[in-house]
Amino acid sequence: MTDIKITDPLYEDKIRLLQMLSFVRDPELELNIVDLGLIYEIEIDKEKKEIVITMTLSTPACPADDYIKGAVTLMATETFKDYSITVDITFVPEWSADMISEAGREELGW
Repeated sequence: MTDIKITDPLYEDKIRLLQMLSFVRDPELELNIVDLGLIYEIEIDKEKKEIVITMTLSTPACPADDYIKGAVTLMATETFKDYSITVDITFVPEWSADMISEAGREELGW
């Protein structure tokens, strides 16, 4: 998951976006994508009004890829209405269950 430092000048914006993205659930794993560790990086350019979200999926052949990417775009657009949103999917590093947050593990009963 993305590591956002409180010293980041865009900390509050990134946290607000992560809070909105936590409403997006992976339909197969039934856990939100933030706690799954699918969000790798958030870049916000306030001058250009652009946001780039770099994320992954649980597998390269994820059948919910279009749904998840669309939901991420929708939530980011709702949060930052006058920004252009780009969602980049990467598989480096490849996702593993080790990336699930402690809260996510508890929700899954692990």
